Amino acid sequence: MIIDSHQHFWKYNPRTHAWIDDKMKVIRRDFMPGDLKSLLDNLSIYGCIAVQADQSEEETEFLLKLAKRYPFIKAVVGWIDLWDEKLEERLEKFSGRPKLAGFRHILQSEDPEKMLEPVFLRGMKTLQKNGYTYDILIYPKHLDAAIELVRRCPDQKFVVDHLAKPDIKNQIFETWAEKMTQLAKSENVCCKVSGLVTEADWNHWKPSDLKPYLDTVFEMFGTRRLLYGSDWPVCLLAGSYKEVYSVVTDYLSDFAAGERKDVMGENAVRFYGISNNENP
Repeated sequence: MIIDSHQHFWKYNPRTHAWIDDKMKVIRRDFMPGDLKSLLDNLSIYGCIAVQADQSEEETEFLLKLAKRYPFIKAVVGWIDLWDEKLEERLEKFSGRPKLAGFRHILQSEDPEKMLEPVFLRGMKTLQKNGYTYDILIYPKHLDAAIELVRRCPDQKFVVDHLAKPDIKNQIFETWAEKMTQLAKSENVCCKVSGLVTEADWNHWKPSDLKPYLDTVFEMFGTRRLLYGSDWPVCLLAGSYKEVYSVVTDYLSDFAAGERKDVMGENAVRFYGISNNENP
């Protein structure tokens, strides 16, 4: 069973999606389940995890409605204000929605220390108590804070998106690798093998540019804590869905069959709890 653990849907809005600037015109349009389904079918991919791109509870509801209509959307990673003193009350509105597996905040836009604020840490404990996962979206400059965050929340299930966005384009490696090695020591943390091509040179990347970064996370996290993700449609800035998929499958070609199955889907099933989760 292959699961794409990281992709997005949106109805393009210039205000909501202001981050899509002129150099990203290729993704300045609607991307809906009908656009993705054929891509998954062509590669025999069983399903996907829809991840938030907008910081609003409205988008969380939007994704959950899509998941209700399209069974191949196996889980949703939504957004909620983790600094809200009434977080427990806000989570109540989502109770009884089994396809809502977890949450994410776009921490890459925040000061690293923001994820160590007492109210945010309390929010993490609230998520853990309610059985939700948390996707960590950061840059390498946030890794020290992320290491401390996961240390302080040892019972929370975390997954790092896009290998913490290393600067592949400029082949900046050593400091990132050192920090990721430290982060991987916390066994409550997984990592998504996603978002690589958009951190490389969009027009001239090649698989060998990505290999040192893949080697690092595979060595440090192992095949039981890595999840394949396409980051579609953002990946279209640098490559097609099939090209992104092939980066991971080609890398895994010499791995044992069980290890390939783990990375390409079974780990996502376990992490997000989607095996018996067919109702929204």
